[in-house]
Amino acid sequence: MRKLIAVLIIVAMAVVGMAGAANYMYEKASVKGVGYKNVEMIISTQSGFHGQKLVEKESGSGNVITERTELEAERQLTAEGLQMPCIYPNTCAMDYINFTKEAEFEYMPVSYQTGTYDQKWVEKLCVQNYRIGAVLTEMYTHAEHLQKTTEVKTRGYQNICVDNCCTGVLEANLNSNVIGVAHIGWLSRDPEPNRLLKGRHAEYGRSVEDLTGVFAIQKFIQLWGNSTCGAISVDWLPCI
Repeated sequence: MRKLIAVLIIVAMAVVGMAGAANYMYEKASVKGVGYKNVEMIISTQSGFHGQKLVEKESGSGNVITERTELEAERQLTAEGLQMPCIYPNTCAMDYINFTKEAEFEYMPVSYQTGTYDQKWVEKLCVQNYRIGAVLTEMYTHAEHLQKTTEVKTRGYQNICVDNCCTGVLEANLNSNVIGVAHIGWLSRDPEPNRLLKGRHAEYGRSVEDLTGVFAIQKFIQLWGNSTCGAISVDWLPCI
């Protein structure tokens, strides 16, 4: 009996060892209503300072006129940029995150039996591409009214790619109308430390814009690993 139990334990451990985390993630959501809303989304294709990262935070009270979100992410590479085994035949394996969001919020305090909620809208989005050293931030705070459409695509290709020598890309199309505070910025930095800069990372480009008041904002941002990344394609899946 003891031998049988020991064998079962070993088999169970082997099965657990064979299991792995889901390397494909997809979510599509639509929300309308009145009340208090608090949402957080965290996506990472690799652990540590590798791969693609996306963090979104949204909260506030009032009228959610419309909100449609679509997310797709997949991990196809190792942290070293090598192709993972058991992948559908692909000439250029990659880690990627595709994200679209259409939303319109109006602020007002609301009260229920569980308490009173009084918070102006906060919408924060940060996307990082460690493969090419690119980061994008879109943030709105103290918003009395916010209407926005955001499309983001980020990906990092494997170290050796025969058909495409592009190392990675981060593209974003931002369109918003806001009564409140807006902060939008991007950064391009060498992912490898520079010996001539005493181990720091060389910074190639930066753009930061802060707005307070009533504004209509349109921005298109394109950060490529090199000049051969192909056609613009941030409109991967529109929210309709």
